[in-house]
This record gives sequence, structure tokens and C-alpha cells, in this order.
Amino acid sequence: MTNRSRSSSSSEGELRLPRPPGLLRRYWARHPLFADILVVVVCLLVSTIPVIATPILPEGIGTNSREWQSVLPALSVVVVLGCLALLIRRRHPLIVLAASCVVSLAYMFAPAPINGPLLLVATYSVAVHVGSRAALIGAGTVMTVLTGAGLVLIATDLSSTTVVWGSLVNEGLNAVIGGLIGANVGSRARYVKALIDHSQRLVVERDQQAQLAASTERERIARELHDIVAHSLTVMVALAEGVAASNDAERTRPGVEAIAATGREALKDMRATLGILRDADAAPLAPLARDTTTETVASARAAGFDTRLVVSGDPADLDSRTQLAVSRIVQESVTNVLRHASAATRIDVAIQHDPDGVSVTVTDDGLPTSASEHTAGFGLRGLRERVGLAGGTITAGPRRPHGWSVAARIPRQESTS
Repeated sequence: MTNRSRSSSSSEGELRLPRPPGLLRRYWARHPLFADILVVVVCLLVSTIPVIATPILPEGIGTNSREWQSVLPALSVVVVLGCLALLIRRRHPLIVLAASCVVSLAYMFAPAPINGPLLLVATYSVAVHVGSRAALIGAGTVMTVLTGAGLVLIATDLSSTTVVWGSLVNEGLNAVIGGLIGANVGSRARYVKALIDHSQRLVVERDQQAQLAASTERERIARELHDIVAHSLTVMVALAEGVAASNDAERTRPGVEAIAATGREALKDMRATLGILRDADAAPLAPLARDTTTETVASARAAGFDTRLVVSGDPADLDSRTQLAVSRIVQESVTNVLRHASAATRIDVAIQHDPDGVSVTVTDDGLPTSASEHTAGFGLRGLRERVGLAGGTITAGPRRPHGWSVAARIPRQESTS
């Protein structure tokens, strides 16, 4: 009772695979030619038994009789050729079925009702290697031909009614038995093959999905690390240069404190990002959104830039993905000003919250050394990827008469708690 319940529970909770083939079936599968030769030998032996046993039948129809001597040579040749055709039953089962029909027709010329297993094996082979439908049509065609030929033989007195009907009944049973067994074996083989093909496709799809997921996660972490490291280091370098240019310790103290604060924030964000790599099971599906816009503006001011932040509209119920994208846009844009804009003194950050989205614009009055320096790095490319994932658009380019502008538009999404 315990084993039975375990079996039923496992069949409900997991996929039950077919049992692996046994030793004998594995041997036949590895040596198909030997198996076919053995089938030919068995069919030859079984086909000769009715002929050898005919002397014990009623008088006048033994193998030494005139009737048997007239048909035995030709019948033997037909039976041997038909059995030898079983060697190609895997590649050409329909030809073997036609050969078995000829052998069954030859049996009707015998003085006594005899038959062999050739039609059984042929029907089985068609059902296994072609299909159950083909076996049904083939067996029906063979029996139709044999019935028509038998009626002609009876009408022309070339064979007796007993021989014809005995042959038809025996061959009909052989066709039914071979077809049923072949349909069962063939269906199981095709089912197992379909399961194997399906499992192989699932493995390939699983590996592809794992690779895509890993690639997506690497790109996301690379964006996060770039945003954290690039901005923080840029601010720290700008502050350090300002501190180094001054000899007044009191005046440089705020700059040193700003460097330390920026480093601590960078380390905190770095730990949060690396935590995703250390514990994949506990990692959230997306990085924790933290609004760093105010911190970014403050760090730019500490670096000596006249930075202004204007926020309009209602930022309530802003989803985490959009909030993170807005923070990163401001952060990367300000970082690019600190790194690339020469003679820049002012940075303007404008965030407009609308019912259907958020618009972010970051401009400066500097003189960029080259437009390629802004577009060739990972920063703007990462911003485009991030904004694209949020369903928005972003543009970046020089302003007239001077300066640089980054403008993004991100649609609102339903906030998820």
C-alpha cells in the first residue's frame, strides 16, 4: 500500500518517463541486421513446418503425392524469396508487404491449407516503420487481393474451397495480430521519440533563455556600476582638484568632507549592486530605486558649478523604474558636464511631471571638446538602454550658441507595491 501511494503521488507531482529498455531490447537495437537475419531464419522454419507435417493429414495430400510434387518446388522458391525480403523490412516495409501477399497467394495453390508468419511480420513492420494507417490500408489491400484471387481459383477449379478459405482465415488473423502489435510498438516508439525531441528542444530553449537572462543581467549591472563609479569618481576628482588648488585648510575642509561623503555614498551603492551578484536568490528583480537627484545636484555645486534644479508637477505615485531612470539621467548628464564640458559654469536640471509621463532636461553652458566624447562612451548608451526599457525616448546633442543638452521623456507606469 505504501509503494502504491508513493507511485501515484510521484505520477501526479512529476513527469513519469518511460522505463529504459532492457538488455535484450538494447542488443536488438544495436544489432538490427542480426535481428533481421534471426527473423528470416524463424520464418523459414515456421513456413516449412506445415509442409513437413502434411504426411499425417488425410491420404492423398502428403508431400510424396503427385499434387505436392507439382507445386512444392515453385512454392519453396517463393517462400524462401519472401522470407529473404524480410532483410529489408526496416527500409522498405511496403515491398516486404507486397512480397508477403505473393507468398500468401502461392499458398492457395497447395493441395492442403498451409500458411506462414510472413504476412504477420510484414504487417508489423509497416505499422512500426511507416504508421498504423499505412498498416491498416496495406492489410486491407492484401486481404482484398487474396479474396479476389481465391474466388477466381475456386471458380476455375485451380484450388479447393477448403484451401482458399483456410488460407484467407489464417492470413487474416496474421494481418490483424501483426497490425495490432506493430501499431502498439510503433506508437510507443514514436511517442518516446517525440518525448526525447521535445526534451531536447526544452533543454536548448532553457540554455538560450539562461544565456539571454545572464546577458541582460550583466548589462543591467554594468549600467549600475558605470553610473555609480563614473559619477562618484568624477565628482571626487573635481573636488580633489579644487582642494589641491587651494592652500587654505579651512576653505578646503568642505571640499574634503564632500569627497568623503561622495565616497561613502558610492560605496553604499556599490555594496547594494554587488549584493545582487553575491546572493542571486535573494536579489530583487530590479535594483532598489533611490532618488539621487538632489545628491547629484549638491555634488555638482560642491564641485564649483552653479547648478539649479527645477521640479514641477506632481511626482506622487511615480513607479520605481521611472524614478531610477530619472535619477540616472540627471546623474549621467551632470557627470558628462564635469568630465567633458570645458569652461562650463552653470548646469540647469529641469524635471517636469505630467499625468502621462516625466520630462527631464539637463543643459550646460560649457564648450564640449568633441561631440564624439559624449556619445562614444558607455554613459549615453546606458541611458538609452535604460530609457528604452522604461518605454521612453532620449536625445542628446550640442546647443546653440554653446553648451550641451540632454532631453528625455519617460511615460508613467502603474505603480506596483
